[in-house]
Amino acid sequence: PEGRQLAYDNLKRHEIDALVVIGGDGSLTGARIFANEFNFPIIGLPGTIDNDLYGTDSTIGYDTALNTIMECVDKIRDTATSHERLFFIEVMGRDAGFLALNGAIASGAEAAIIPEISTEVDQLAELIQNGFRKSKNSSIVLVAESPVTGGAMGMAERVKNEYPGYDVRVSILGHLQRGGSPTAHDRILASRMGAAAIDALLEDQRNVMIGISNDNICYVPFTKAIKNDKPINRALLDTLRRLSI
Repeated sequence: PEGRQLAYDNLKRHEIDALVVIGGDGSLTGARIFANEFNFPIIGLPGTIDNDLYGTDSTIGYDTALNTIMECVDKIRDTATSHERLFFIEVMGRDAGFLALNGAIASGAEAAIIPEISTEVDQLAELIQNGFRKSKNSSIVLVAESPVTGGAMGMAERVKNEYPGYDVRVSILGHLQRGGSPTAHDRILASRMGAAAIDALLEDQRNVMIGISNDNICYVPFTKAIKNDKPINRALLDTLRRLSI
């Protein structure tokens, strides 16, 4: 509370009368608390590679991270030639599998292990039972870093104990996903959302996040953007399964 009071005093001293906060769940949670405590106008922009904020089809940074993952998997695939070898590639997404699922489709991986369905099915057992694609000697699997999935190391340990006939390799992409030059999609998205944030302030909007839905700008209340879980598109899971046959 003392820090927030100091921040408010500094804003007033510098005659700043509104804020645009760019970030993910934590940033927008802080923005909501600050706005409510001091009745201060704040507009949020969804900036997170996890793409897990409710109310927007895409977040700033997600497409860039997705392209980085695709490029890394393409490079790893060049070495994935040994018979019966499983490559587990860990990507970010502690509570959300958007990067793993869409990264797997984009890169031609055989499967994605994501937290959204980890309590419903044994994704590793399903993968092993389906076997390798007939045209391939090895499989690449993207794993969300979530503790729910156990991450790539957890998957590798399970294979070692339960399916010892497989040769396993692990790659953890880590902070590679957070760097690089933004894609055209992300630059355009950020520009549109930034302009929309100014429009929202001029319209006396407050406590809302700028979202994009069906390619149209929308306003999402902080409470919805933060508290509501963004669902995974389950049709994409089916698409990935069909492509990996």
